[in-house]
Amino acid sequence: MKTIPNWIRNREVPARDGRTIEKHDPATGEVLSLVARSSADDTKDAIQAARDAFPDWSTRTPVERGEILRRVAQIMEERREEIASIVAKETGKSFNEGFGETGAAIEQGYFVAGEGRRFYGKTTTSAVPGKMAMVWRQPVGIAGLIIAANTPIANVAWKAFPAMLCGNGVIMKASEDTPETAFIFAQICKEAGVPDGVFNVIQGLGVEAGAPLVESPHVDLVSFTGSCGVGKWIAETAGKRLAKVCLELGGKNPLVVADDADLDKAVDGACSAAFSNAGQRCASGSRVIVFDAIYDAFMEKFTAATAKLKVGTSNDSYLGGVINERQLMNMIAAVQKSVAEGATLVVGGGRVTDPELAGGYFMQPTILADVDPEDEISRSEIFGPITCVYRVKGFDEAVAMANDSPFGLTSAIYTQDLDRAMVFVQRSSAGVAAVNHPTHGSEPHMPFGGLRNSGNGTREAGAEALDVYSELKTVYVNTDPARAASGGSN
Repeated sequence: MKTIPNWIRNREVPARDGRTIEKHDPATGEVLSLVARSSADDTKDAIQAARDAFPDWSTRTPVERGEILRRVAQIMEERREEIASIVAKETGKSFNEGFGETGAAIEQGYFVAGEGRRFYGKTTTSAVPGKMAMVWRQPVGIAGLIIAANTPIANVAWKAFPAMLCGNGVIMKASEDTPETAFIFAQICKEAGVPDGVFNVIQGLGVEAGAPLVESPHVDLVSFTGSCGVGKWIAETAGKRLAKVCLELGGKNPLVVADDADLDKAVDGACSAAFSNAGQRCASGSRVIVFDAIYDAFMEKFTAATAKLKVGTSNDSYLGGVINERQLMNMIAAVQKSVAEGATLVVGGGRVTDPELAGGYFMQPTILADVDPEDEISRSEIFGPITCVYRVKGFDEAVAMANDSPFGLTSAIYTQDLDRAMVFVQRSSAGVAAVNHPTHGSEPHMPFGGLRNSGNGTREAGAEALDVYSELKTVYVNTDPARAASGGSN
């Protein structure tokens, strides 16, 4: 039984009191590893390590930092199969799915490393003669990164690469459900030449190891991906000391199917949006809004396609397990509550009972119909392979229902009408809008984030991530033309 420790100052460090927690394999339910159960003292140690490393790291050029991070991405590429195997094992995904996710993380690394040579500020004019005006980027300071378990190596990459490129000292609170993924990334950072203390990983529970990171007066930035409730607590807690906060929270994302849509493509998109990664995406398509004229035809195809989806960890599986048993039971309870309130269970709805999967945390891909748009399941993120289908009369009603949500992360429409497509994109109240494409699938060079309960307006990925992990400094330089003409100080 292996134990996954903390990583502080580029070395393995157990929890100070030696405590551990069990990490279970989502595919079997068996204990996969023991994980360091860190306390506030462990978190303080990691913060101090980052503070000690900050002066040197922050004064290196962005080009030099980018070159080191490029080497991190190169080593990740060399060890891609190893990383993918860890991701698959910790999440209950297939190896192929873990391999694809690792590839996305590598591409994020290469993109961010390149930003070291595009660390743009601004030069502009001044109203005062002889005065030069510029804007530079500078590090925020000490960055606390708290990540979710759904796409673990991608989540690590989205935050760690831009945080380090901008010159910050970093402490990552890994998810207790995917501890080894963050740990291997930290080891690779050392191998690539990231200096001691620049990137640290704290394992354990959020309330014990993550909260002290948020509360510490020495942490200048908290970047969090996770639930809306925790995000609000972080905003309130860090806000009291005016720390910078980046929140990428949940979604209840609509996928609209118009009456002129290619139904086969729409069904494929709805399956991918709702059920890939076992629905464990903040960008999951958990609300499918269908025009009345094609509702029955769409539902026939969608139901048949969903019933054929293979659940498991083999490479021909469409979706794997959910991250832990607690989440699985919450999903089943949410479906049962919705049916009790009048929803129709079309397909799925329970735990997979196949003998070879019965010990794991596998949820049947589930479709609910006749759901009231005001019911809890319509308004709350379930974070599993469960989607609700709604019938609307036409375009205006579809847009209104799509926007009627506490969340505003992503949205999509399937239509062959250019006017409908562009008007939907314009009117969609979300951070990401797609046409004839699922609600997920954002790329490393594009900004990602949402509105309302989906976030606080910040964007990660893309060059916009630099705005999160750096601060702007306005610089003025006064010159004296007469002194220059006379030889200056000579």
